[in-house]
Parts: sequence; structure tokens; C-alpha cells
Amino acid sequence: MSESKKTVLLGVTGSIAAHKAVDLTSLLVKQGIDVHVILTRDAQQFITPLPFKTLSRNPVVTDLFADLSNWQPRHIELADAARLMVIAPATANTIAKLASGIADNALTCIALALNKDARILIAPAMNSKMWIHPATQRNVDILKSRGVDFIGPEQGLLACGYEGIGKLCPVEQIAQRVFDLLA
Repeated sequence: MSESKKTVLLGVTGSIAAHKAVDLTSLLVKQGIDVHVILTRDAQQFITPLPFKTLSRNPVVTDLFADLSNWQPRHIELADAARLMVIAPATANTIAKLASGIADNALTCIALALNKDARILIAPAMNSKMWIHPATQRNVDILKSRGVDFIGPEQGLLACGYEGIGKLCPVEQIAQRVFDLLA
């Protein structure tokens, strides 16, 4: 991890919008940000690590125990170095895990271990019924009360064919929020 660059962790979860995180990675890297991507197992159903590795020029974390070559666990090393963790897209499942403190994959472990100065920005993407469900809204409220920032979701045509709230914010808007939070 670069000492001269700002380190951002980009968590990508199992949403059809996962492919948009590739563009977000590109936008952040072009601004000199050291991006480290964490893909959940479900995200890998939609996109592979290769485009993230190529654009970020960093290894992609797909498993908590994948790289044990260093004495320090990779998830702790990343959590210590991060200035910001962005989860885009974020599913209802991941939001629920974060609100409950469940750390059962690399992404949620890193989020739970983040250094105290790091911020979290969540960009939800899901079916509108899932977004407006009282459990999801309660989980969002819990995370906001802990200082977690949210951007979106937006209204529009969803991948499931419904019209409603649940679309991932445009990556340019997410990138701008990242720049603002790092400033």
C-alpha cells in the first residue's frame, strides 16, 4: 500500500450493479487514489477480479484466507491502512451484516476491523421492496447512527424490471462523494 496516496477500500457485493464498480475503480485510480478491491463471493457471480486487479494495480481480496504469505493477516493490514471504505454496490444482506456486526466474509471482517479514523460510504443497490422494507431501513438507521455515510439509492428502472427506488447512484456521483470525504 502506498504511503503517498490515499488508500480506499472498495467493497463490491452481489448485485447486478457490481459491474459499475469497475468504472468507479477507474475514476478513483485516475485521481491518484490507491484502491484495494474486496469482492464478496456473491459479487463474483456477476464479475471477476481481473478488471479490478488490472485497473487498481493491486491484488483483489476474494477470500479471508487467500493470501497468508505475510505475517500480518491481509484483512487487518487493509483495515489499518484505509482512509475510507466504500461499499458499492451494497446489498440488503451486507447492510444487515454490517448493522449486526456479523463478520463472516472478507468484506465484513475488514469493515469491522477498520481503524478508528476511517470512514465508511455505502451505495445501496437492490429491489425497491428490499430497500423500503422496515428491516433494511432499521439497519440503515443503525449504521447512520454510527457515522456511516450513504449515497442513494436512486429512483428508476431496476434490473428486475420494476420501476422504483433501488438503483445504484451514478458512479460519478459516488466518486465525487469519495473525493469530498477524503478532502
